[in-house]
Amino acid sequence: MITEIIRAFLIGGTICAIGQLLIDYTKLTPARILTGFVVAGVILSALGIYQPIADFAGAGASVPLTGFGHLLAEGIRKAVDRDGFIGILTGGMTAAAGGITAALLFGLLSAFIFRQKDKA
Repeated sequence: MITEIIRAFLIGGTICAIGQLLIDYTKLTPARILTGFVVAGVILSALGIYQPIADFAGAGASVPLTGFGHLLAEGIRKAVDRDGFIGILTGGMTAAAGGITAALLFGLLSAFIFRQKDKA
């Protein structure tokens, strides 16, 4: 278990460090960097590179935004195999529905629990 934690930390930390370097040393906006990470996950998944990384690093590769891109790509691939052309439109959202729902519900719960403060 300790080696799994170390692998997740090293791979996830590397992905996060790359993001921090992009923030610090480029003029890219955070939104473009985040989008770039999702697209990188899709591209690496399409090339067959991301799945071995995800198998090796576990949550270290599946939690960052590159993992979200990988999840979308794999969902689309499976849906196209199962449903044909319509899978291009449905696969990504079907694969990511649980995570998206959890994010929305936890965001809503946080909005009810915590009070918004106006910026001065």
